[in-house]
Amino acid sequence: MVVKNIKKLLSGKKPLVVPGVYDAIGAKIAEKTGFDVMFQTGYGTSATLFGMPDYGFIGATETLDNARRICRTVSVPVIVDSDTGYGNALSVWKLVKELESAGAAGIFLEDQRWPKRCGHMQGKEVIAQEEYTEKLGAAIDARSSKDFFIVARTDARATEGLDAAIERGMQNKKTGADAIFVEAPRSISEMKKIGKSINAPLVANMIEGGATPMSSAQDLYKMGFNIILYPLSVLFANTFATMNILQELKNAGSTVKFKKKVVNFDDFNDIVELQKFRKLEKKYGFQK
Repeated sequence: MVVKNIKKLLSGKKPLVVPGVYDAIGAKIAEKTGFDVMFQTGYGTSATLFGMPDYGFIGATETLDNARRICRTVSVPVIVDSDTGYGNALSVWKLVKELESAGAAGIFLEDQRWPKRCGHMQGKEVIAQEEYTEKLGAAIDARSSKDFFIVARTDARATEGLDAAIERGMQNKKTGADAIFVEAPRSISEMKKIGKSINAPLVANMIEGGATPMSSAQDLYKMGFNIILYPLSVLFANTFATMNILQELKNAGSTVKFKKKVVNFDDFNDIVELQKFRKLEKKYGFQK
């Protein structure tokens, strides 16, 4: 049975490992692989829709449109990276209403100043805590179900230091966030301090080559982190595979060398459930 309540998934005694997805086929594969929750990544959305970095180029329209495609493809919960909410508290209120209607199970909402950028990039700025509290409060008020999972993210580690970021995290918990995300700690000792200081479900963000040291899900869980997010692993792996096969095609004029490194035609058709649609086609009389 699919559990759609993320809070219930967190009630067990093991970490919740969450992959990042950015399109419907990736979401479908993540579900078939057995993940209980997935994360719609803004970084991946910007990269795949526009071929541009996570630098404030996507807005509410792109985020919401992508969420509709992904959420209707899978039955497991999808948490949507909503960046800063794309405006003021009223913008956040409207976005939460629309995402919940689209089938999203929750959001990440951050305190960066617009235009935002990836949390592991330089040049970030954060808004005043008072302004963020208004936006977070609007998100909490807007949800029609308390099961809609709201993650409060702060990027203050880079701009104000770790202690200030922890203080923001604790304030966000008091405001009513379901989980706290202190972005881009720089060391294991910083991560342990976050885990000891904030009494709430915590997010660890594992980005290959990012600012935060990579650790196993079990080690992070022991530090106090409940949600272990791998937002860019699929994007980076797909990019690596694409670069390699296209370089081979350019150099050799063939992909024969990669025959055992790609999904074959029939296997891919199984992933997209071709047989289901053939049965529907026959049922409705299109196939004679």
